[in-house]
Amino acid sequence: MKPTTAPGRPGDLGKQEDFETTKKRIHQKLVDKLDLSRVGDLKGDSFRREIRAVIEHLCDSEKTHLNRSERDRLIDEVLDETLGLGPLEFLLKDSSISDILINGPKNIFVERRGKLEKTTVEFRDNSHLMQIIDRIVSKVGRRVDETCPMVDARLDDGSRVNAIIPPLALDGAAVSIRRFGSNPLKLEGLLNYKAFTPEMVMLLEGCIKARLNIIISGGTGSGKTTLLNTLSSFIPNDQRIVTIEDAAELQLQQEHVVRLETRPANIEGTGAITATDLVKNALRMRPERIIIGECRGGETLDMLQAMNTGHDGSMTTVHSNSPRDAIARLETLVMMSGFELPVKAIRQQIAGAVDLIIQANRLQGGPRRVLNITEVQGMEQDTVVLQDIYRFVQDGVDESGKATGYFEASGVRPSFMPRLEAAGIRLPASAFRQRVMMRA
Repeated sequence: MKPTTAPGRPGDLGKQEDFETTKKRIHQKLVDKLDLSRVGDLKGDSFRREIRAVIEHLCDSEKTHLNRSERDRLIDEVLDETLGLGPLEFLLKDSSISDILINGPKNIFVERRGKLEKTTVEFRDNSHLMQIIDRIVSKVGRRVDETCPMVDARLDDGSRVNAIIPPLALDGAAVSIRRFGSNPLKLEGLLNYKAFTPEMVMLLEGCIKARLNIIISGGTGSGKTTLLNTLSSFIPNDQRIVTIEDAAELQLQQEHVVRLETRPANIEGTGAITATDLVKNALRMRPERIIIGECRGGETLDMLQAMNTGHDGSMTTVHSNSPRDAIARLETLVMMSGFELPVKAIRQQIAGAVDLIIQANRLQGGPRRVLNITEVQGMEQDTVVLQDIYRFVQDGVDESGKATGYFEASGVRPSFMPRLEAAGIRLPASAFRQRVMMRA
């Protein structure tokens, strides 16, 4: 794997040490000059240009023996250290990176196009890395220390951050950043990447406009949140939507959106606000649709009850590997609510609430596909009955190691079609004819 290298990085080790020493000295002089209590509040290109001018003046006074490219790089890195996220800024500017994985200060990996590669970007030491973590989490009102060594947060662009620090992380702080930029993939992009077919989109658009309740299922990194963001664009602009997340990353474009975010406990161990609390509160806010970023606990029961009591058109995601696994996962999550319900009663809740399961997966070599669009048809004795409408069949790998296959229609017309037609949505009968629709 070819490592990611910062531009203009000095090759000689001694020269690199001189560069770092000079940078540290100039940064300290800049810190002494600035009122750091105001830096977090000051934004904009004009302010950045002013700080750059100060750094250039400090470089002149230092009489550094750096060439022009090294001097420019030093100025950029001091700026990033003062106003941004230090060494991370170089990686965050690269739009091809989907994940940044930090395993201690000297071990940083990124994922590009589904493949991991090691970078040459480093932090000075664990204290330097901890400073950057504190800068990230404090912006969203959270903290991380020995009493609370795990934290979820987000960056300004919506990227999701998880950090875990010593003593739980043995080799220095570990940080995982799931990139979710200010310009996320839109419907056209997902179609270009062959994540699904136009016929599948047509059905999903109809289901959302007709207010069917939808579960998006998938493993880690399968594109669940991207898919949820994309599909939410079909919700009419005049409806009141309440979103509930652990770390806010959904980017709905409608005008009438209320965004809620959970809160961890304070240093005394009190004051936590859970997703269950927020779902219960959301029901008092006259929502027309509720969107939960991810169901991962007892809030699932409240979500299902909301779906069953007039909040049609709600959506959420769950971690599971198939539509059938998604049903089992929902059962498990309902049991975590603390209510001792019979399994059959739980399944009846699920069958009555959920209309559609969309299964997303990341396949070998990195491509992300919608593997199943599956209807929940109801209960048959003690079993929730599922029926695929569309599916993706993998039949090999190409020369670059990426999975290949085809999308096919099962030939079954969904039983919820009358609901779509009642909402004024008519799909051609040919959309469900059994056939291979597209290779991908």
